[in-house]
Amino acid sequence: MPRKITIYDTTLRDGTQAENFNLSVEDKIRITLKLDELGIDFIEGGWPGSNPTAVQYFQEIQNYNLKHAQVSAFGSTRLFSNPVEQDANLQALLDAKTPCITIFGKTWDVHVEVALRISNDDNLTIIDESLRYLRSRVRHLFYDAEHFFDGFKANKEYALATIAKAYAAGADCLVLCDTNGGTLPS
Repeated sequence: MPRKITIYDTTLRDGTQAENFNLSVEDKIRITLKLDELGIDFIEGGWPGSNPTAVQYFQEIQNYNLKHAQVSAFGSTRLFSNPVEQDANLQALLDAKTPCITIFGKTWDVHVEVALRISNDDNLTIIDESLRYLRSRVRHLFYDAEHFFDGFKANKEYALATIAKAYAAGADCLVLCDTNGGTLPS
């Protein structure tokens, strides 16, 4: 039985993070249509709510009938201080009206402590609650385990607990992200 490879393209978000490099809504639409023509399965359209161009892109792409590709909105787990129903980021993801949402969460315990300033258990809670909230509201739900390999090297059990929590909460795909590049599982 042949195996299928699914391709997830991040050009519209990750590929545009260079200094002084910006795409217009029209540019993003043209790129989306070309990636669709190439047969890309999922196209990460950006972070809705992060800027006016991202909001316009998600509104405008609704006017196109893609032949193959499905657009994904990208964002983070809820803020610890916000209930899921009141989290602006989660609402912006849903407002993008995409068939896929990719949500990232902290996997490296040092980031939980320093960036989020919450406990490891609280981080597991926001991963769980964010994904459970989105699960019934979107066709495809991907979990991006931010800085997975650095987190795995620092605290293997905790890094694995974060992805186990995301899987249990309904993620269709677990993305083990090497955010800084160059880190191997070993």
